[in-house]
Amino acid sequence: MTDRGPGPAEEMAEAWDALVAAARRTVTDGLVVGTSGNVSMRVGGLVLVTPTGVPYDRLGPDDLVAVDPADGRQVAGELRPTSELPMHLAVYRHTGATAVVHTHAVHATAVSTLVPELPPVHYMTAALGGTVRVAPYATYGSQELADNMLHALRDRTGVLLQNHGTLTYGDTLDQAYDRTAQLEWMCRLWLTAASVPGRTPSLLSAGRLAEAAERLRGYGQRN
Repeated sequence: MTDRGPGPAEEMAEAWDALVAAARRTVTDGLVVGTSGNVSMRVGGLVLVTPTGVPYDRLGPDDLVAVDPADGRQVAGELRPTSELPMHLAVYRHTGATAVVHTHAVHATAVSTLVPELPPVHYMTAALGGTVRVAPYATYGSQELADNMLHALRDRTGVLLQNHGTLTYGDTLDQAYDRTAQLEWMCRLWLTAASVPGRTPSLLSAGRLAEAAERLRGYGQRN
């Protein structure tokens, strides 16, 4: 007998389990507090997304929420999707993203209130496509916020949201999550260095970032 692998239902269930695990990790890692932040994944022709206002430790297999990325129409689940659905769908409609992570990480949010972009203090800036911009503030859950985010995200895989938080995307859920963690770490690094009296952090040039980007393309294990 030929093993055909998991069917659509099994694939959705496995993706939902991974999504919930990632959402819980944002709390464990201190990237969100309570029910703030949200996570989504593209699975087939649908987008799975965490629901609004529900603590992640209460989510189970029967709480799956799925929407049509074309119009945002909910096609599965009884719980309402996250209020930040417009931001998630904007990313899926304009990029090849498979997963999106949105957090209210403390250091990143602090940076978003201070500068128009995160100064390039570390070569991992290149992993996000270049210097991370700050999207102008708009009310959470609004189309204006989604539009501001998308504009600041162009040619990048991560963005800071002014007085709000972060958003990153990736080809996999693990990649999107890692980019979120790296962005928060770089924000903490810059805040730490910039707080030393009488000293100014050294920054990487565009050329140095290009060199790092080239090396990062071959980073990690190869099959």
